[in-house]
Amino acid sequence: MFYVGLMSGTSLDGVDAVLADFESGKPRLIADAYLAFDAALRLELLALNSPGENEIDRAARVGNELARNYAAAVSAVLAGSKTPASSVRAIGCHGQTIRHRPERGYTTQIGNAALLAELTGIRVVADFRSREVAAGGQGAPLAPAFHAALFADPAEDRVTINLGGIANLTFLNSDGNVSGFDSGPGNCLLDLWASRHLGTPHDAGGSWAAGGQAIAGLLERMLQEPYFAAAPPKSTGRDLFNENWLRGKLRGGEDPQAVQATLLELTARSLANALARHGAGARRIIVCGGGAKNDALMRRLAELAAPAALETSDRHGIDPQLVEAAAFAWLAKRALEGQAGNLPSVTGARGARVLGAIYPA
Repeated sequence: MFYVGLMSGTSLDGVDAVLADFESGKPRLIADAYLAFDAALRLELLALNSPGENEIDRAARVGNELARNYAAAVSAVLAGSKTPASSVRAIGCHGQTIRHRPERGYTTQIGNAALLAELTGIRVVADFRSREVAAGGQGAPLAPAFHAALFADPAEDRVTINLGGIANLTFLNSDGNVSGFDSGPGNCLLDLWASRHLGTPHDAGGSWAAGGQAIAGLLERMLQEPYFAAAPPKSTGRDLFNENWLRGKLRGGEDPQAVQATLLELTARSLANALARHGAGARRIIVCGGGAKNDALMRRLAELAAPAALETSDRHGIDPQLVEAAAFAWLAKRALEGQAGNLPSVTGARGARVLGAIYPA
């Protein structure tokens, strides 16, 4: 019952890989590995989020490069656990989203799953979102079904927050009802601004943002974005929350550190507003994703979410950075077993669907 899960998300930093054993039902993570994307790959992936010259050829070539990166991550996680490829039933690979337009009936993730199967000699399950969109759903977020399997508790209402490039929430009611949606930017704008002004991939620990003062007028303009007030189901990505969106909110002359502080407050406030509207009864909030390492953001979320307890998924036996990779190992397992991987209550799809295209080894 070994599966590998691969996740490279909106943050564009690299790929997380896990080797998961599902023999007992819930995943037991045997090993994990992380492979950082080089700067040229990150820049090309970012460029592919917007229309450009010869983008079909560029996307295909970058998809091949991604497949080689994914294969290297698989090799690392197997080597780290001394597990032969023949013991792995499948790789679940999310792929890299370059466009997400469910309102137009499509979503695009690249990564050349066929090449990944060829390079690893392991069956690959990929393209999880397309079947969901074909069924009238948003195609995202897809992790809530996994969050429910991992974190739900009949004794209390809970919320899982995934702080990736885009933030999303899963509302886990004690009666078994599950809902959720993308709340808006998580790390993507914070990382973008830090890259531009610090020359680093991110603001480590949120320390730069913590030293600044949020700009009230800028925050107000940002929060007026119609997406925040839109009713779920809803999902978003860099198609909306990108550098052009941010530049459109600036008036010019703002202190860069103050802008970073405002972006942190935007992430925290948009999440808190979503919690107040849809999860006010939650007693526990479980945070996963790379943003769980942003100490300043976690402190601000804890303030805004009180009196609910805010904690990371570490308290529940899984590293915050590895939850999404584990989710795609789980989704690959569901696909091979012919079981649905989506939650229509989250995505708005017409019904439960088996997700993923299977590429034999």
